Amino acid sequence: MANWQDPRVTGANTATVGVPSAARDVGLRSYMLSVYNYMASGVLLTGIVAMLFANSGLVSLLVNPQTGAPSLLFYVALFAPLGLVMWLGYGINRMSTSTAQAVFWLYAALIGVQFSTLFLVYTGVSIAQTFFATAVSFLAMSLFGYTTKRDLSGFGTFLLMGVVGLFVALLINMFLRSPVFDLAISAIGVLIFAGLTAYRTQQIKSSYFAVAGTTMAVKSAVVGALGLYIAFINMFLFLLRFTGNRR
Repeated sequence: MANWQDPRVTGANTATVGVPSAARDVGLRSYMLSVYNYMASGVLLTGIVAMLFANSGLVSLLVNPQTGAPSLLFYVALFAPLGLVMWLGYGINRMSTSTAQAVFWLYAALIGVQFSTLFLVYTGVSIAQTFFATAVSFLAMSLFGYTTKRDLSGFGTFLLMGVVGLFVALLINMFLRSPVFDLAISAIGVLIFAGLTAYRTQQIKSSYFAVAGTTMAVKSAVVGALGLYIAFINMFLFLLRFTGNRR
């Protein structure tokens, strides 16, 4: 079992070897705090953009109020974030720190545009309650991932396969339109992304020793925050599908 506190793990940055344990702990806490700060700023930006679109009537640019049909802008907001994730994931080594930060926040803003349509489907109270329930669950699972001594990498592979199966099931249910199947998918989705939160947190913690003291540290924190952000918003969406009150 890997020792996630040991800077001598495979791929670790040798700059941390020989550094006193107390100093490493301070550096790790600072690194994790920056990850959570980025993640929280992304969630906050998403919420602000979603509420602005929903309350200003701009949501009508995404969905036709009469027919409920999505517009071209909706599909742009739906698929553009995927391109940004791929750009950030594959181009992070060539990006400047400011570019990586801008891509992350642009991604969060586009998700906010998407989320504005949730106010057409669910009540505001239901959305708020689900958000706080998701936040509590996220914090609990992230804390578990940070503190556990158990290597979660094996679970990570299983959970990532589960994500693929989950979205295949969603596509199938688009044709079946089974309420029972939809509830089952939503419940499983919450569990999968809760597990991914713990796995991703441990992975970010481990990666600190590979980037500590290097120019990649800030960009690594942004990428780590993106992983946690994606886990959070998906857990929120599946929980809302499972427990949300529709209009």
